[in-house]
Amino acid sequence: MVAEVAAERLTQILVPALADWCVVTLVDDDESRPGRRRLRDIAAWHREEQLRPVVQDYADARIAALTPQAFLSRAIADGQTVEVRHGARDALQAVLHPGPVHALVGQLAPESLAVLPLVRDERTIGALSLFRDAARSPLTPAELRTLREVTGAAALALDNARRFRRQRDVATTLQQALLTPPVEPDHVQIVVRYRPASEGARVGGDWYDAFVQPDGATILVIGDVAGHDLEAAAVMSQLRSMLRTIAVVTEAGPAGILEALDRAMRTLRISTMATVVVARVEQTRDEHQRGEARLRWSNAGHLPPLVVGSGGSVRTLTGRVPGTLLGLLPDKGREEYEVVLDRGSTVLLYTDGLIENRTRSLHDGLALLRAALDGARREDLDHLCDRLLTDLPAAAGEDDVALLAMRLRRDLQT
Repeated sequence: MVAEVAAERLTQILVPALADWCVVTLVDDDESRPGRRRLRDIAAWHREEQLRPVVQDYADARIAALTPQAFLSRAIADGQTVEVRHGARDALQAVLHPGPVHALVGQLAPESLAVLPLVRDERTIGALSLFRDAARSPLTPAELRTLREVTGAAALALDNARRFRRQRDVATTLQQALLTPPVEPDHVQIVVRYRPASEGARVGGDWYDAFVQPDGATILVIGDVAGHDLEAAAVMSQLRSMLRTIAVVTEAGPAGILEALDRAMRTLRISTMATVVVARVEQTRDEHQRGEARLRWSNAGHLPPLVVGSGGSVRTLTGRVPGTLLGLLPDKGREEYEVVLDRGSTVLLYTDGLIENRTRSLHDGLALLRAALDGARREDLDHLCDRLLTDLPAAAGEDDVALLAMRLRRDLQT
């Protein structure tokens, strides 16, 4: 919606200074068919409040009514300004197919019009249609020169907005394709959430994953690649795929998985750094009889996992030494730690967008998260994740948020 917002602001700058009403049109690059189907009116405005709905109805209807002789069609096809200095109402109706749009033109009653193409790098990316009523003279040469300067700046802004949207859409599609529903083992419940940053509709490298190794152990992953763009999303997809492959082929534990991933990044010359937590849920038959399972984890510079015990206590899983980021010291070994989980325990993995923002430190955010987990043992896991996403980010949209919650079922099975 970035282009639409920019176009709406443009119409309100031009009306009433240079026109009584106007419409902004874009040419969609992803439309392969020629003619009017490539056009889209994205903003319209009238100086009189009571006529603004009429102008919007006109904008909604006119693309379908365009003929090859229509002024908009000619301006976009030729890349030249088209003017009608007098009798614009009749002239406009004459180049539109019969239908409701004719009555709308009659109601708006333009006396003069000018359609100026929006040109960017020798490409016509849209057009600006301006209309004046009978009470105003047609545009003067000086006003037309001013408008040509305006359309040049508008074309640049709208084209940048469209390119940004295209990149965002590609990254979002990639991210959604990768952030698939988690595995559903019998002995654990896993719930995931992902919310992209809404500031500028950015997309980044946050991800979660949950899958089963050949021996039946469940692997949980949370990660964050530096950056908020298509490159970050692409690196994220590489790391996620490599991590999965390493975990399944080698059947290694969390530390071994991260060590192999570090080496793979060096070999493939992936220089972008990332933070990751890999955890592995294991259970022997004896542990099943005791109502327990084990969580082994290794942390590559990421925020610490949290565990809510069946009694409600909240534990932060920190190791003896901080783990280094992925891609920083590929030859350095990884530490691995272990904690015992009792039935009903909840494990929470998350990215920094959940707890950090411009006015809150990670330390303060982590304290708020721990407080928010009070009573979580009695809360439905889906409801818990939704509540955390709603309540914790003080300024929603500053950063991506990825969240993975796992709960050890009370009816453990082997």
